[in-house]
Amino acid sequence: MQRAVFPVVSLALGVASLLSAAHLASRPPEIPEHVATLAPARHNDVSSGAIARALAVVSNLGDDHSDVMRRVRDAAPGTYIGDILRERDSSLARWPDRHGVPLTVWIQPKSPIQDFGTGYVDAVRKAFQEWGGIHLPIRFTFVDDSADAEVHVNWIDHFNEPISGRTRWARDDDWVITDANIILAVHHHQGEQLDEDAMRAMALHEIGHLLGLDHTSDSLSIMAPKVRVRQLSDADRATVSLIYTLPAGPLGSR
Repeated sequence: MQRAVFPVVSLALGVASLLSAAHLASRPPEIPEHVATLAPARHNDVSSGAIARALAVVSNLGDDHSDVMRRVRDAAPGTYIGDILRERDSSLARWPDRHGVPLTVWIQPKSPIQDFGTGYVDAVRKAFQEWGGIHLPIRFTFVDDSADAEVHVNWIDHFNEPISGRTRWARDDDWVITDANIILAVHHHQGEQLDEDAMRAMALHEIGHLLGLDHTSDSLSIMAPKVRVRQLSDADRATVSLIYTLPAGPLGSR
């Protein structure tokens, strides 16, 4: 069975209070890079405009009245599932149901990188725990040995391009994610250090990609190109919860 590897890149720019992220989707080269800026949160409710856009995409899936399509249409309000379906040609990638077996995560505990501190490790752990607090058929556990992990988080001083994070995951022919790794930079590409709050926000964004989420036009969600929150929104929770009630792969074939 073939596996495909999909890179997701997020970037950070400016001072610690201004975090930027970019996502290089698993698409042909003509797909543009998407840029996100983290700013102080306003509130956590999905915007009416985002709901309208999601519903518009879902309504264009056709007249298929299968159980899967009905579930998508019924649950679309309050989510940005339409943005993900548009990005993935009406397909979904997700981890398999784990049936109580946690996904093992290893976070590099030490690094000789200048300005690196264990507070970064704690920030990333908190980000995983926030996603893990959602009632999904997948949860996380941290392991001390990288050889025992299905997900690896490593550090880099900085990227040579204006990015501060990269997520890569592999999927099989059934669109089931099989393994993944996240790389996070301690410094912006121009040299500024990310503070722990910015690192946690970057990790939240990257773990969203790890779980199968793409960017959304909802500006109040952690997965927005211009992120205005430093915590998960109701729409983030609703969208990932919906994905994990649906089968992986092209929805039109179900």
